[in-house]
Amino acid sequence: MNAKERRAEILAALRERGETMSAAALAARMRVSRQVIVGDIALLRAQGNEIIATARGYVMASSLTSGRYLGKVACRHSFADTERELAAIVALGGEVVDVTVTHRLYGDMTGRLNISTREDVDAFMRNIRSSKERLLSELTDGVHLHTVACRDRAVFEAVCKELGRLGILLPEL
Repeated sequence: MNAKERRAEILAALRERGETMSAAALAARMRVSRQVIVGDIALLRAQGNEIIATARGYVMASSLTSGRYLGKVACRHSFADTERELAAIVALGGEVVDVTVTHRLYGDMTGRLNISTREDVDAFMRNIRSSKERLLSELTDGVHLHTVACRDRAVFEAVCKELGRLGILLPEL
């Protein structure tokens, strides 16, 4: 299989599966190294394919939101409340798709999260605690937006209500 055929096969695998696939799994399937897959993904993305890199692997962007209600929530909290925020969203059936902050110099900055289970929350918190990285929201005094994907609008409204109860939802002035 040549490189062009391999990249077509990677796209087909990601579209078929509809969920994340690690670079290692793709490498085993294609009988190449993980690094070859990373390069292939970069080339596929440069060609306009909407492939998202998550902590669990690669996924087509269309698979993340297909058939679900998407809403935005404006939040403000300290690092200490991050886990409560994420856990509340996933406990009600929401997925935290991303986080966006508006930086004074750079404008909107968005980071992909794709946190949909309690296990994802725990893994994210372990990663942030064990690294020297900071949350994007720390750049904006805790103010940030999340895109939340839910089964329907009623679930999204329940998420908003719970975040308000927890004092995490940014109050309207």
